[in-house]
Amino acid sequence: MNTSIRRVAFAAFLAAFSVFLAQDLLSPSLLAQSAGNSGTITGTVTDATGAVVPGASVSVVNAVSGLSRTAITDAAGHFQLSNIPQNPYHLTVTLAGFAPYSRDVSVRSLVPVAANIVLQVGTSSTVVNVDAGDLLEGDSMMHTDVDRDLFNKLPLESASSSLSSLVTLASPGVAADSNGLFHGLGDHASNSFSIDGQPITDQQSKVFSNQLPSNSVQSLEVISGAPPAEYGGKTSLVIQVTTRSGLGINKPTGSVTTSYGAFGSSTGSVDLSYGGAKWGNFIEVDGLDTGRFLDPAEFAVFHDKGNEQNLFDRVDRQLTTKDSVHLNFNLSRSWFQNPNSYDNLNVQNVVGGGAGNSPVFGGVGDTDQRSKIVTFNIAPTYTRITGADSVFNFGPFVRRDGYNYYPSGNPLADLGPIQNESIAQQRSLLNAGVHTDFSYVKGIHNIKVGALYQHTFLNENDSLGIVNATFNAPCLDENNAPVAGYNSTAQCQGANPNTADNPNATNPFLPVLLPYDLTRGGSLFTYHGHTDVKELALYIQDQIKTGNWLFNVGIRGDLYNGLTKASQAEPRLGVAYTIKQTNTVLRASYARTLESPFNENLVLSSQGCDNAVLSPLLLCTPGVSGTLQPGFRNEFHAGLQQAFGKNFVFSGDYIWKYTHNAFDFSTLGNTPITFPIDWHNSKIPGFALRADVPNFHNVSAFVVMSSVAARFFPQQVAGAGATVGQSGFPFRIDHDERFNQTTHAQYQLPKKFGKIEAPWFGINWRYDSGLTAGSVPCFNPTGANSPCGGVALNGQNYIDLSGLTADEQFQAGLTCGGVKATPTAGLGDLCLANQLTSQLVKIPAPGTEDDDKNPPRIAPRNLFDASLGQDNLLGGDRYKWSLRLTAVNITNKYALYNFLSTFSGTHYVTPRSMTAEVGFHF
Repeated sequence: MNTSIRRVAFAAFLAAFSVFLAQDLLSPSLLAQSAGNSGTITGTVTDATGAVVPGASVSVVNAVSGLSRTAITDAAGHFQLSNIPQNPYHLTVTLAGFAPYSRDVSVRSLVPVAANIVLQVGTSSTVVNVDAGDLLEGDSMMHTDVDRDLFNKLPLESASSSLSSLVTLASPGVAADSNGLFHGLGDHASNSFSIDGQPITDQQSKVFSNQLPSNSVQSLEVISGAPPAEYGGKTSLVIQVTTRSGLGINKPTGSVTTSYGAFGSSTGSVDLSYGGAKWGNFIEVDGLDTGRFLDPAEFAVFHDKGNEQNLFDRVDRQLTTKDSVHLNFNLSRSWFQNPNSYDNLNVQNVVGGGAGNSPVFGGVGDTDQRSKIVTFNIAPTYTRITGADSVFNFGPFVRRDGYNYYPSGNPLADLGPIQNESIAQQRSLLNAGVHTDFSYVKGIHNIKVGALYQHTFLNENDSLGIVNATFNAPCLDENNAPVAGYNSTAQCQGANPNTADNPNATNPFLPVLLPYDLTRGGSLFTYHGHTDVKELALYIQDQIKTGNWLFNVGIRGDLYNGLTKASQAEPRLGVAYTIKQTNTVLRASYARTLESPFNENLVLSSQGCDNAVLSPLLLCTPGVSGTLQPGFRNEFHAGLQQAFGKNFVFSGDYIWKYTHNAFDFSTLGNTPITFPIDWHNSKIPGFALRADVPNFHNVSAFVVMSSVAARFFPQQVAGAGATVGQSGFPFRIDHDERFNQTTHAQYQLPKKFGKIEAPWFGINWRYDSGLTAGSVPCFNPTGANSPCGGVALNGQNYIDLSGLTADEQFQAGLTCGGVKATPTAGLGDLCLANQLTSQLVKIPAPGTEDDDKNPPRIAPRNLFDASLGQDNLLGGDRYKWSLRLTAVNITNKYALYNFLSTFSGTHYVTPRSMTAEVGFHF
């Protein structure tokens, strides 16, 4: 970002702050405002004579998200609806003896929306009439709104990462991956969360961090369009989360729930909301214990136990009519086993004589790797109403993820088909910062000016040792294959007539690794990495509404200072036009963004290749820079929103993204040491669609679908080693998926049985065409962009299976000539190219594989989930009992998420699982 742009951005911020100071002296008395992403609707209800009307019911409804809130006017006729997500709403006021009143209100800012209402004498009614106009957003960016009522009834696949499951199922453009990982719009986990205004851009899947518990979430908005200027860092998807609040809840309310289901999974949760007109507290505690915490490498589940505990507390306090404070506190802990495959059972390794010419092999036990993650977050926010049209926010925050990885008690048991090292890790990420913003709404303008500073402290402590006796072998046999034993090339000649020195250029003996070879009596190598990453952002944006036009204009300036430095000026533009006669919104948007590197193992990836011990273990490529450079992206969206009557609305976007320095992840063997890498560029085109049926005869439904290509282009420009992209041609990254869709429908039975409410029923259908699976064996020895290879013997074409163990062949579901692989009996080293088949992966026809145009993929899958519930079993008024039954993968579909993925390995989808939940609510 050049000096003039910096000055303009900084001057704009100072100007906004000056307006805040000036208006503070002149502002009238107003009620304090909700903090974070939410807004407030406030006003006074009077009759035709001007007399205040107490006891009136004021309700707001968003027909698409399902959000519904109600307040009762007090003795002064005043009402306030707080913690309202920023969306359009239909407001209705009813009271016996008066005609119903309704109007549309739009919450688009932190500035409170004033809605003073005059009731006319007439016949009362409680019917809320929704028309097609209430289904339209009229915004220039595509986004998805989800309220708590939906995800209380949406069957979610993962109890330990329910927030990720919710985003995956409800938002278009999301490719589902294992362990709660989701890929937004073709990028590798380049997503950010905004929790009540606090930015979190580090990875949130359950192998990196503990997520915010979904029971603490009131609503969320997933932005899949070009992001406004206030968002940066990771912007493929921006998930705005509004948490639950006790503000205005005069009588304590809460719930106690418990569930039990398949794999011995049990949960317990307690939440309580209480408060008054000027204060509120929401607290939630929950726990999970399960025999299937992560998605394992086998459909059968073993060595996969885990547990998780969460504490979330939100406190709101209105100090004066203009000042309020808000505090979020979250503490989470998870402990889990890293799942085993059959190859990890009864591991055979060197148990004696490893440095001699006759090493002794024996059983060293089962692999027993485990992880623990502890996360805490503290985020207070101060909010001040500085005038009838303006609000000021100031929010410091601190968040820490502490990740501990524990190897097997006997490190030699960590040996696996692709794991040559035993590793222990203690890694921490401490992110401290402050965000501040000033909002001003006047006439056609909705202006927001803000700043963000954050300082991230990264500490990486690793201990590793080689556990594969042939990985760094000094000697070769007569077939030039490395052999176990020996600790020097001098021992090879004469010690055994079938051995020779190891000059193999592709896998030479490296003396520098010998002290850390545990099979030859070595000890552990330790690595300590640390860095600070400092980031500063300034932005100004304006939403201009004039007639049927809406313009979003803004600019953001990012300064990144970590292991390297970068700055970027980032214009953000959007336009929408509403055709009221046809209930159509046409829109287009553009965003320039600075793409910052992932923080997980950033130091190891950036500096490990300069370490003589780590370089060969990380597969470092000569000529590739160590330090990862931030990239930049140009992102374009064009789309429309169309309402058909009051019961159906459709929204769609075409997407085109070009990223220079595109980030991906690689891994150290089959270990949890995953690290960011940097490719030259990526091109990501595609589309995302969503359609909603808000409510039609007690049926509500939505469908989301997308097709997003993830084309990456070599060369690798920074970071440690990668195992793909070596051909120099473009390739599909391992989360590329041609098409996916989710359809959800739920039905509320209308009939009641006295006071007892009727049950509801919900069903999901998820279709995935399959992620790229580059490790699937195939035949194409002449393809310029194909690593398949192949063997020609006696005029026949064979696929080489020698690189896969019997269990890996079984995991891929391979069948050769009608013979299926089993965990203990493989298909041999060769199979005729036209006889290798699988129901779990798609093998390109012989001679057709191309890493860009026709890569191997996971086979398409259809998964069905269902839920059945009753929210008031006994018909209570104050105290209610609920029952919910959930079935995941009800057809017990045998399917994969991925196979030997570069980043995450092999994982199966959840087998059929049934869960019953009982709740007490008051």
